[in-house]
Amino acid sequence: MHLTSALAIRYPVIMAPMFLVSNEKMVKAAMENGIAGTFPSLNYRKEGELKAVLDHLNEHRSQLPPGLGTYGVNLIVQKTNPLYHKHLQDCVTAKVPLYITSLGSPKEVIAAAHSYGARVLCDVTNLQHAEKAAQAGCDGFIAVCAGAGGHAGPYPMHILVPALQKAYPDKILVAAGGIATGKQLASALVLGAHGASIGTRFIASEEATVSNEYKKAILDYGMEDIVLTERLSGTPCNVINTPAAKKIGYKQNWLEKQLNKNASTRKYFKMLIQLRGMKKLEQAVKPGNYQQLWSAGQSVEMVEDISSIETIVKRLIQELDETLAPFRINQPSL
Repeated sequence: MHLTSALAIRYPVIMAPMFLVSNEKMVKAAMENGIAGTFPSLNYRKEGELKAVLDHLNEHRSQLPPGLGTYGVNLIVQKTNPLYHKHLQDCVTAKVPLYITSLGSPKEVIAAAHSYGARVLCDVTNLQHAEKAAQAGCDGFIAVCAGAGGHAGPYPMHILVPALQKAYPDKILVAAGGIATGKQLASALVLGAHGASIGTRFIASEEATVSNEYKKAILDYGMEDIVLTERLSGTPCNVINTPAAKKIGYKQNWLEKQLNKNASTRKYFKMLIQLRGMKKLEQAVKPGNYQQLWSAGQSVEMVEDISSIETIVKRLIQELDETLAPFRINQPSL
């Protein structure tokens, strides 16, 4: 199985959905350059916003050569997402070609997507998550490994990817976490993944509309500066260890832990935490904001310049070809 044929894209790369970072311009550039561009539906929370973006993306896709690039939407399927049902309906109406589900049961999304032939990949951090997603009928997994930006998993790519590949050989398998170069993409393919989901590298792109301070932080900070905090969404989340991150802290306090454990308060407490975290992150990505709370993965270590998405993709594929060349004598290029 190839990710390229499964998603009708030229190269085995998904530009990962990044909260408050992914935008329409980035997704269009991803499609134009032969990869899948994705974004979280929660980046568009005002009435009619998501529908308008989907219309623009469908129009753009229809003007590109078939099989060049595609787009997808990331849905948070947890009960704590108040816009989930509305956003799913908008996506189904627009016939979104690819869904990535996070944090909850993907069953409803899978049924809706499969009704018109769309693909569904589920974020998983372990084999138990994967089993639930497989039982629900997903097309494949995004293996969220250690070092990923946002909600990272605990296991390294060299363990999680082969384990999933062995357990579910018929599913699409996409590696995520710690991938920013063609050499790292090659290692994911060698391990058995069909492609990679890459996020942090694309924050430092010309098309990203985040503040210059955020982009500069992706260049200036290293792998040891990425820390997990529970204080933004209730689920451990990787951020850059800026003074603002140090100030909010990394662990929930005793009261927060109790509210999170209690069956009757858990849902509402999580909603409150997520809403509060969302507002903090939203302020932080705006230009000129002093509250520097920025999500990123450990692959900041590998990012050295701010480039166009076209340049980033070209470099990725060139490095991938150069890395795999010694292993593929007389075989056609990817």
